[in-house]
Amino acid sequence: MNKTAIRNFAIGARNKLIADVSYKAGLMGITKDGIADALPQSTTDVEFYDIGTAEPYAIRGEEIKQRKGLVQIIRQKEKGSDYATAYSSVIEEVAYTWFNRLIAVRFMEVNDYLPSHVRVLSSETGKLEPDLVTTPFDAELDFSDAEKQYIIQLKNDNKLDEAFKLLFIKQCNMLHPLLPRLFENISDYSEILLNVSFVDQDGVVYHLVHDIEEDDFNIDKGGQVEIIGWLYQYYISEPKDNLINAHKKYLKKDIPFVTQLFTSDWIVRFMVENSLVRFWKSYNSEIMKHEWEYYVPDNDDEGGYFEDGIAKRPDEIRFLDPCMGSGHILVYAFDVFMKIYECAGWTQRDAARSIVEKNLYGLDIDERAAQMAYFAVMMKARQYNRRIFFEDIECHFLPMVESNDFETDCLTLLPSNYRSMAQSIINNFIDAKMYGSLIHIEYSNEELIGLKDTIKSVLQKDSVSIVEVIGKKSLEKLVPLVEIAIIINQKYEIVVTNPPYMNSALMPDKLKKYVSEKYEDFKTDMFSAFFRRAVDYCSENGHVGLLMPYVWMFISSYEKMRSWLYSHGCITTLVQLEYNAFEAACVPVAAFTYCKNAKSDLGSYIKLSDFTGVENQGPRTLDAIANPNCGYRYTTHQKKYQIIPGAPVAYWVSDNVRNAYDKGKALGSIVAPRKGNSTSDNNRFLRLWFEVNEQKMNLGAVKIDKEESKEKPWYPYNKGGDYRKWYGDNAYLIDWYNDAEAIRKIKSAVIANYQYFTKPGLTWSTITSSRFSIRWFDEGFIFDNGGCCIFDLGDKRPYFLALLNSNVFSYIFGQLNPTLNSQSGEVAKFPVLESDDEEKVDELAIKNKQLSKDDWDSFETSWDFKKHPLI
Repeated sequence: MNKTAIRNFAIGARNKLIADVSYKAGLMGITKDGIADALPQSTTDVEFYDIGTAEPYAIRGEEIKQRKGLVQIIRQKEKGSDYATAYSSVIEEVAYTWFNRLIAVRFMEVNDYLPSHVRVLSSETGKLEPDLVTTPFDAELDFSDAEKQYIIQLKNDNKLDEAFKLLFIKQCNMLHPLLPRLFENISDYSEILLNVSFVDQDGVVYHLVHDIEEDDFNIDKGGQVEIIGWLYQYYISEPKDNLINAHKKYLKKDIPFVTQLFTSDWIVRFMVENSLVRFWKSYNSEIMKHEWEYYVPDNDDEGGYFEDGIAKRPDEIRFLDPCMGSGHILVYAFDVFMKIYECAGWTQRDAARSIVEKNLYGLDIDERAAQMAYFAVMMKARQYNRRIFFEDIECHFLPMVESNDFETDCLTLLPSNYRSMAQSIINNFIDAKMYGSLIHIEYSNEELIGLKDTIKSVLQKDSVSIVEVIGKKSLEKLVPLVEIAIIINQKYEIVVTNPPYMNSALMPDKLKKYVSEKYEDFKTDMFSAFFRRAVDYCSENGHVGLLMPYVWMFISSYEKMRSWLYSHGCITTLVQLEYNAFEAACVPVAAFTYCKNAKSDLGSYIKLSDFTGVENQGPRTLDAIANPNCGYRYTTHQKKYQIIPGAPVAYWVSDNVRNAYDKGKALGSIVAPRKGNSTSDNNRFLRLWFEVNEQKMNLGAVKIDKEESKEKPWYPYNKGGDYRKWYGDNAYLIDWYNDAEAIRKIKSAVIANYQYFTKPGLTWSTITSSRFSIRWFDEGFIFDNGGCCIFDLGDKRPYFLALLNSNVFSYIFGQLNPTLNSQSGEVAKFPVLESDDEEKVDELAIKNKQLSKDDWDSFETSWDFKKHPLI
């Protein structure tokens, strides 16, 4: 699969489709600046719009109705935002609708899945003109006599692109009853905005057919349905990158873009095989006759993780991806389920239907991605069941639906015993596209199914008044809410997902409040909240598989999450990727599986931190699975993690290190590691020392004197710096005029640990891509969160300077905190053992400090510079 070609096409297609759709809308007086009225000469049969040319643009008949529909949907969306946002949203929606359909039709025609077996976008003989344009009436599409004559006329007049557009829309409408969740009935305004050509070599169709190798779509030639996911991932990559690089709090509409990540194939296999295969193996070991490359064998001597006989039949296993994206995880789960069914004696045709109806479930806040997930799973089913499109199948791959504008008057049509339940569900789904599958439902599935059946019964009854007719239209909107509520409320034997990654600082205010209230101990990031929710979704003794940034394994803000994880189950397998080796984002991640209420606490772990490169992660994982003695695979009891303060997932740590933590004293119980200020505007308040008038510098102060700070407001400031041990990196001063009067007025500024200002101590750079290094400083310094410090050292300052600059500290701390961030709370946990050589250590530390100071002061970047050492 040529991902470069796929990426270039998808990005170009989005820009081209948006430009084309915007252009077509503009011809009818609808632009980003507003909606123009038709020109005065317009009639009921024809409307004219000024486009700046001699002749106005004209629309007739059905097109007038379609334009009205477009205006109506923009005005409707405008009520909840503003015109510019509403216009942009509709244009984006139409563009992605046609993108999804073009991709789907291309995949189906290449694999000969179209019922007509006639190619729509290309030709089997390689000619430019699509076969559907060449022989339109061989496709068994439903044409009226007038349409047939019109197509013939277009071909005779050589208006082949117009014929192509008409035929493409016909094909999409024909696919509606076969794949209704993707090929929905085309809205009038979507049709009028379609600008598609097979002749234009700059057009989307031409590039789709010619830029991406046909074999990448062809299942029989090594192609994969996962290409759909990659196309969608790249389609949204430009707006996603723009939002992330803005470094601003996201809006609700941004969340689908910034949280959508396509999971690498080998990671999907690792998570699904070590959850679903392991689960089924506990009931039927025959499944192991198949080769599962990424399955890590059980630690059988520990008695396994599961109770025997959990499921009796394959169709009783429910598998959920609550953040399904474009369906990559569900597609591979389909393959695994097919082997499970075959082991149980099912035919492939019957198994395909059962997998879609009984086994696989998915939810997502992004309707575009949900459409692709639905399509991908149905294409997988079509591989095994040629008649699957023509069977009445109930699928469970749904986009979240909101109830923000729901008209509740219609609830009077329901029996009184269901009204409060319906109202509760409506309340639950307000802003559901923000909360996604984090939502909880308080009713049982039996009650929800009863409500769904009751609604359908009411809708089927004859209406006796216009009020009832209007009410039923509103009541119809309740059905998808109840269907989603049923999925949310069920329990699943297997839950596997790549959850959204979004730190609480970037969450919209409503989402941040919701997560804080509903997931208090998991509120640091969206992924931690989704871990908690995934375990809730899971049945007793069920299995969870997740791909998450591996900061949760180590840092203090996830300590409560780790404690909960240890007490409610066991990590069964985990692979920790090298820092920069996640293909879809610059985030260090770990994939792991987790058994709820496991009998054993023994897990298998693979550490890939020494193997750089995306291309090495999967192969090195396979090597570790095949060879447990490879040197980077570990088997560890989970209970051992709690020996170390903060209970990090330190699976590779030796017993000697654990004993040090067990017997030693925490550094924070002896001295005072502290974090410092956040001015919120360093460009305003900080200066390099040589940029400041010497008369305004306040060096060596022993306390902050408010009056003195008016005369000499510039104090030395520890804010980190380059890797340097012992002494140095003293470059900045901070404007502390009138005891930081200006800083205190900034709402987002933080002045922390004021009582330690100007006190002597040790400091280090909080964020560094190099090794940890700590430096000595004397009186007079204020400090930043980027330059954490240690105080209350007394005569122990030389000893701790040596200890924290030692290889022992670097090794242990680096192993337990493999991030770029070395916060004071993490340093405070380091174990300190008594030493018999403290006097000698002090002597060497003081000597090293003086050598480093002499070196620092020998250059003009030091405020204690006297002369260059070579002079």
